Amino acid sequence: MSIRIDQKKCVGCRKCSEVCPGTLIVMEDKKAVMKYPKNCWGCVSCVKECKAGAIDFFLGADIGGNGSIMNVKSEGDILHWIITKTDGSTSVIDVDRRDSNKY
Repeated sequence: MSIRIDQKKCVGCRKCSEVCPGTLIVMEDKKAVMKYPKNCWGCVSCVKECKAGAIDFFLGADIGGNGSIMNVKSEGDILHWIITKTDGSTSVIDVDRRDSNKY
């Protein structure tokens, strides 16, 4: 599991580096960079915090994702998890933040 940070979309807000529990995301030239992607825990905290949509989570074959990527857009308390498959098709899973710990 790993993330990908799009340097063109990154606005340098530092939120991703602040929430990464493994302190794997650092700032270089005012942009977020993950030094050791293979060490990513897959918690997706950085994906949820990135308002610029610059961070994608790679869904590898080991977890059934077969190369899909996942990103999130926030709308109030609603998180729209967007999964883009390798064929270009997308699926959206909506989660209410207020209900996220009930499962």
